[in-house]
Amino acid sequence: MRALIILFFSLFSFVASAQASDIEMADQFRADGKIYVVIAVVSVVLIGLFAYLFRLERKVTDLEKRNK
Repeated sequence: MRALIILFFSLFSFVASAQASDIEMADQFRADGKIYVVIAVVSVVLIGLFAYLFRLERKVTDLEKRNK
């Protein structure tokens, strides 16, 4: 329990310090209009990952039903 609390506060302080600094790369992408390309690519990758996991879960469930 104590380790979990330490981990939580460590992550909290890391996130707080990351938000305080300026991110020049993101500002440049936003200025060039490329941020939308980055968002689109990340979205496609995440949708593909979730679709794969959903399909895999269905297959595992089907195999579990066959095994019983």
